[in-house]
Amino acid sequence: MTFTRRILSTSLVGALALSLVACNSSEEGGDALSGEPIAEIPAPDGTSWTEVVNVTEEGGYLVGNPEAPLKLVEYASHTCGACANFSQEGAPVLKKDYVSTGVVSIELRNLVRDPLDLTIAALVRCGQPQNMQPLSDQAWGSLNDIFATVQQNNAQLEAAMQAPPEQRFVQIAEAAGLIDYFAARGLSSDQARTCLADSANIEAIAQRSQQQAQELGVNATPTFFLNGRKLEENQWPGIEPILQKAGAR
Repeated sequence: MTFTRRILSTSLVGALALSLVACNSSEEGGDALSGEPIAEIPAPDGTSWTEVVNVTEEGGYLVGNPEAPLKLVEYASHTCGACANFSQEGAPVLKKDYVSTGVVSIELRNLVRDPLDLTIAALVRCGQPQNMQPLSDQAWGSLNDIFATVQQNNAQLEAAMQAPPEQRFVQIAEAAGLIDYFAARGLSSDQARTCLADSANIEAIAQRSQQQAQELGVNATPTFFLNGRKLEENQWPGIEPILQKAGAR
């Protein structure tokens, strides 16, 4: 049985309830790096580091200087309330005050927890790379509304999970109101449907999530790594002092 099919083997509403309760748990931590203050690194002429986006070998979307001395990686779920909180409260300050200097980069990677999470992950990756993180932030900002639609259309969503792979995620997105939601944010309905019908690509997202979670011991969201070291903190008030101690000041 594929990882994607295992994700779809449980009730969607039940999985979302579990995500709300458990997504911000954390069992491991790492000591913060420490170092001297790092001087600002200018972006190429006519650009800002916050506008520079690269897709990494791990399938993440990195915003900022790809050679930044401090590389922050976030593993996140699109149905995790704690991830939504970091997106709204931490990410804007992180990008404005730290990524913009060229000293810190932020890479977003998926830790897939449930079928709706996987559907949103496919949608935010559908289109230009620079749209991935902004679309993710908007979806997190609307998480309560998305959950409300899911609750209203539970029977339709459960039926969608039994559809063939090339139809399954289109139907999940329709039942969750995501086709119209992303169309209002620049991702056309046709483009969204095409991406969601690409079952091989969606399977690849899920497989990368599973493999990296196993290799790195990621079992909660959000989970952060700084220069390869797993952090115990998972919200901005705890992460900012770690960045500062490591030299982002």
